[in-house]
Amino acid sequence: MNIKNFHIPIIIVSVIIALISNYGSFVSAIEPFTFLKMDLNSIERGYINFFSIDSTYNINNEWWRLVTPMLIHFSFAHLVFNCLWVYVLGSKIELLDGHFAFLNLVIFSSACSNMTQYFFSGPSLFGGLSGVIYGMLGYCMIIELETKSYRYGLPPAIYLFMIIWLLLGFMGILTLFGFGNVANFAHLGGLISGIIFAIIAKYIFKRGLS
Repeated sequence: MNIKNFHIPIIIVSVIIALISNYGSFVSAIEPFTFLKMDLNSIERGYINFFSIDSTYNINNEWWRLVTPMLIHFSFAHLVFNCLWVYVLGSKIELLDGHFAFLNLVIFSSACSNMTQYFFSGPSLFGGLSGVIYGMLGYCMIIELETKSYRYGLPPAIYLFMIIWLLLGFMGILTLFGFGNVANFAHLGGLISGIIFAIIAKYIFKRGLS
C-alpha cells in the first residue's frame, strides 16, 4: 500500500473504529474522536455529559477533535456508503490533484462540517465522513465548472442528487423514511467548505488545476 494514498488509511481507520465501538454502541470507545470531550463517569452511568467547547479545546487542548468525528460511524450502511464514496471520489481527487491537496481538502471540510453541525445543533453525538464527501463533491463541482470539463468523471446528475439529498434531509424526509438522525448542517458545512476550497485551490495547489 502506498502510504501517500491518504484515502486508504482514512477508510481503514474508520472501519477499525466502527468494529471496536460496535458502530458507536460502546460510547467510551469513540469518546477520543467526538467533537466535544465527554465525561467518562457519565457514560458509565448510562448518559452522556459533554464538556464545553472552551473546556475541550482551550483548556484541554484537544484540537484533533475538530476533525476526528469523521471517523465515527453508527451503522454498517453508514460506514459502507461513506467509505465507498471516499474510495471512488477520493482516489480520483488524490490522483489528479495530488496527495497534499486531497489531505488538506479532507481536513478543511471535516473541520468546517463538524463546526457547522455543532454551532447550529449544539452539543450532540454526531460523526461520519458525509461532511467530507459533500466537501469533495462541492470541490469537484467548482473545478469542473471552471475547467469546463468532466475532470473527475462525475455526471451532472450526481451533483443534482447531492443537492436533492441535502434538501430532503433538512425537510425531515430522510428521517421519516428510516435513515436515522441525519447531520444536515454537517452536510451543508461540508458542501460550502468544498466550494471555498476549490476557489482558493488553484492559487495554492497548481498541479493540474488549470
